[in-house]
Amino acid sequence: MHALIVVAHHDPRSLTHSLAAQVAEGLKLSGHDAEIANLAAEGFDPRFSFADHVVHRHQVAPPADVAAEQARIDRADALVLTFPVYWWSMPGMLKGWIDRVFANGWAFEYSQEGGLRKKLRHLKVHLIGVAGVDAGTFERHGYDKAIKAQIDHGIFDYCGATVLSSSLYFESESSDVAPYLDAARAIGVDMFEAVAKPEAVEAI
Repeated sequence: MHALIVVAHHDPRSLTHSLAAQVAEGLKLSGHDAEIANLAAEGFDPRFSFADHVVHRHQVAPPADVAAEQARIDRADALVLTFPVYWWSMPGMLKGWIDRVFANGWAFEYSQEGGLRKKLRHLKVHLIGVAGVDAGTFERHGYDKAIKAQIDHGIFDYCGATVLSSSLYFESESSDVAPYLDAARAIGVDMFEAVAKPEAVEAI
C-alpha cells in the first residue's frame, strides 16, 4: 500500500517535518511505502488565480501543476497532512494546495442542475497538526472543534473522503516531543493494518 504525506512547513528541521518522517518510517516498518510531498521545497504555488477559477467553472482542464498533484493523490491509498497550526487553522501554503488541487470536477462535482457529487469516497485521510499552546486553550475557546469543523468536515467530508485519524500535538515548542514522534510512527505502522489483516486470513 502507498501513502502520500504532504508537509506544509518551510523549515526542514521543524517538528512538522520530523513527524512526517516518522509516519513514513512507520509505513516502511509495516511493509508499505510513502511519498513525502514537501510543498515549500517543491515550490508549489498556493495562489488561487483566474486560471483556477475557470477550472472550477469547467471551462478548461486543470493547470499542469494541479494535475500533477491530483495524480499523486490518485496513486495513493491514503493521504496524510502534516502541518503547524497557524491562527487556529492550517497554514496558507497548505490551504492554497487544498484550494487549487481539490477542484470541482476532480474532488467533487457541483452543478446547479445536479447538486453535489462527492468524488473522493475512496480516499482515507490522516491529519497531524502541530500546535504551540496547550490543550486547555484549545478546549476553552473551542478551537479544537473549529479545526475539526473546517478541515475534517468542511473539506474532506464535503468531498466524501474519510478522516481516519485527526491529531493535534500541543505545546510543541516547550514539551518533550518524543511521545509525538512515537505517535506519528504508530500512525504509519497501523495505517493499513485493517486492510492487511483480511488478506492475511484469506492467505491461510
